[in-house]
Amino acid sequence: MIASSYLFVPANRPERYAKALDSGADAVIVDLEDAVARPYKEAARETLARWLAGPEGQASQARLWVRINAADTVWHEQDLLTFSALPVAGIVLPKAEDAAGVGAVAGALRSGSGLIALIESAAGLAAMRQIAAAPGVQRLAFGSIDAQLDLGMQCGPEEEELLSLRVEMVLASRLAGIAAPVDGVTAGFDDEALLVRGVERARRLGFGAKLCIHPRQVEVVRRGFLPSEQELAWAAEVMAAVRASDGGAISLKGRMIDRPLILQAEKFLRQVGALHE
Repeated sequence: MIASSYLFVPANRPERYAKALDSGADAVIVDLEDAVARPYKEAARETLARWLAGPEGQASQARLWVRINAADTVWHEQDLLTFSALPVAGIVLPKAEDAAGVGAVAGALRSGSGLIALIESAAGLAAMRQIAAAPGVQRLAFGSIDAQLDLGMQCGPEEEELLSLRVEMVLASRLAGIAAPVDGVTAGFDDEALLVRGVERARRLGFGAKLCIHPRQVEVVRRGFLPSEQELAWAAEVMAAVRASDGGAISLKGRMIDRPLILQAEKFLRQVGALHE
């Protein structure tokens, strides 16, 4: 099942790796970029590589992503060389801005590893459709805070100003035939109501996941991308009506049930493992 919650953990804090993996997050992103200050980046890389080579790291590699440093930094090449050879879930590439560069990184990964392209600049936003279609890209993710800074925007806590950019990211992902994108972080990890609204917005717009910066955000995000009890009850009624039909028109409580609604009902049930195909 594709992940709906991605939790960041700093690469230079190995004592937090296990806690992040035990948080309930579908996937953990060990961060070599923003979370690690410049003087400590090489040491953080070595720390993570050693941990991954040990028994605990080897047992966790299927759920673990590594956010390497951006292509325009002095650390990028060695980051990519180090972690592209390891059987981690994949690489998160920050400052993804052109399809050729993203494709080159994807091409360096070992078979079975994925690439999440983090879109967080004007150039990246302008090239989203090409980046999403680049070979090897599994998902797009929205670096919403960095994007605001690059664009000179001053968004409110609900980020209504970013609505059109989010819709375009969903569209780019759909056109490329890749997984639904990953929404950006909610920086206020003590404001659960704000997080709930952010997850609800992301799901309504067609996002399939969200980045988390604190373990306490994980359960809210995980639960928010699952269908509600009401949605599951509706889906069960739809599928019961389908099974009872003779292949003709289907109606449920005075509403015609056509193929798009059946597909939506199947999606809800599949998400919770309740679809019997």
